[in-house]
Amino acid sequence: MRPVPVLTYDPQPSAPALRLPAGACDAHVHVFGPADRFPHAPQRNFTPVDAPKEALFALHRTLGIQRCVIVQSFVHGFDNRVIADAIAAGGGRYLGVALAPVDVPDAELERLAAAGFRGVRFNFMKHLPGGADAASVVALTPRLKAVGMHLQVHFASELVHALAEPLARSAVPVVVDHMGRVDAVAGPDHPDFRALFALLANPLFRVKVSGIDRIDAQPASAPLYEKGVALARRLVEAYPDRCLWGTDWPHPNHTHVPSDAALVDALQRIAPEPALRRRLLVDNPADFYRFTA
Repeated sequence: MRPVPVLTYDPQPSAPALRLPAGACDAHVHVFGPADRFPHAPQRNFTPVDAPKEALFALHRTLGIQRCVIVQSFVHGFDNRVIADAIAAGGGRYLGVALAPVDVPDAELERLAAAGFRGVRFNFMKHLPGGADAASVVALTPRLKAVGMHLQVHFASELVHALAEPLARSAVPVVVDHMGRVDAVAGPDHPDFRALFALLANPLFRVKVSGIDRIDAQPASAPLYEKGVALARRLVEAYPDRCLWGTDWPHPNHTHVPSDAALVDALQRIAPEPALRRRLLVDNPADFYRFTA
């Protein structure tokens, strides 16, 4: 029996109330399909409804976003063509982060870098296939450095304690996805968040303050995603130069489909001052990802 495709986004998104600064960047999204052109990976953990580049571009026009970093998903596995296609259509305003095995050839890394990929992502999540051990990932980083790429990691919150030491040996900057997937309801004093906070004292690390809708297990509470926002604000205020933000559109492997307009409007609470918000949305991603437009 064929799996029933899952709709992971709102095909008719609303506009946010917040007007974003010029050059604002959504630093974490995915693109799915179209599947007849970019086949799904056999080992994927779910089958989504197509979320193609055209839907992403339209969303960003609605939200007021001019730049973006597209992250390869296990929906398409190590076949990064779907992202390369979107980058090529983005006019220098869309860049990528690839998935690749730890033994990826140097020639492939060079090809990806030339195509606009700025990093390689590794997952340490039970629900995602193809994970690698930390030592092998860190051993790859000198080769990432040679082509101007960074390392991006996605891990279950409790793994921060075991991963902190090996990742600190990376030869390139390390970006931690979605605030380390900490439990926002547990608050800032939980050991996992404290470990993440301490990790960022090392200038090698960056963090994406995306996922307020994932780490807050009580999304219906008012104000929306209050506990997720609180942790994101703490990180942005403590490490204003090392935080990045993204919507995580089209929201795969989620408990609900959040409003992207609401995620944008939450930035008023995550970074209340316009100068801090500009640093988070414009300056940090421009410097880190090296946009060409």
